[in-house]
Amino acid sequence: MYEGETLVFVEVRKRSNPQFGGAAASIDQRKQAKLIATAQFYLATLKAIPACRFDAVLIEGNEQIEWLKNAFEA
Repeated sequence: MYEGETLVFVEVRKRSNPQFGGAAASIDQRKQAKLIATAQFYLATLKAIPACRFDAVLIEGNEQIEWLKNAFEA
């Protein structure tokens, strides 16, 4: 998605049960590396590279939704 001139890659994570960590905990370094690699693959198809960031939409249970801007950096 775009927010203004910034291309935003958004990872959506849902956890019904926080027993093994919440939704944010599920975006570990391995998952971040996969997201970064996917973003790089997409960016290679563009003629000009815009400003980019990685956001996360976290859903805990059935009600609590949190949008983390700049959830991590490449």
